[in-house]
Amino acid sequence: MVTSDGHRPWSAGGPDHPVNHAVLALGSNLGDRWALLRAAVASLDARLGVLACSPVYETAPVGGPAQDDYLNAVVLVAAAGPGELLAAARAAESQAHRIRQVRWGPRTLDVDVIALGAVRSDDPEIIIPHPRAHLRAFVCVPWLDVEPDAVLPGHGRVAELVARMTRDGELAGLRRSSGSLRSVGAADPAGPTGLAGPTGLAGPTGLAGTTL
Repeated sequence: MVTSDGHRPWSAGGPDHPVNHAVLALGSNLGDRWALLRAAVASLDARLGVLACSPVYETAPVGGPAQDDYLNAVVLVAAAGPGELLAAARAAESQAHRIRQVRWGPRTLDVDVIALGAVRSDDPEIIIPHPRAHLRAFVCVPWLDVEPDAVLPGHGRVAELVARMTRDGELAGLRRSSGSLRSVGAADPAGPTGLAGPTGLAGPTGLAGTTL
């Protein structure tokens, strides 16, 4: 996509930085949260192809009005352009009857595009990498579960971000749930990049957060 002034709002990774997948964060704190997250995964899988799903974490809301706790997760999907990723995210939110009324308020579903390899986008509609992802334990911890070698452009290795959050006590309130976003028997494939499984973060690990 090129804007009216000739500016291309996103840049590809280039031959030295192939893009194998995109990272999306999911959150829900209204209605049947598990059902909404599972429906979102199914929607994203149909549109993009889901390569891996993280465990689900329950987090206490921070900021905004008083509201219930969130369920948060991260999914890795097949690489696509920023516009296609945004369209898929909004389609999943629309399917969940997402209503935007109050900033950081409760929502049936939130789908955020976190990263797309080394791709950068300064389009106001979809900024990549997400500008606050490095501050969000409920993004970094589940992302690390499904991609132990993950790197957030501009902020370094996600493992180091989580280590810093751990040292600073920012994981209080992040509680790992035992359920799965995939049907029983539908294991997450390693995918073309050899994505690894959980990193061993188990049980209550603790941070407060909502969605991005």
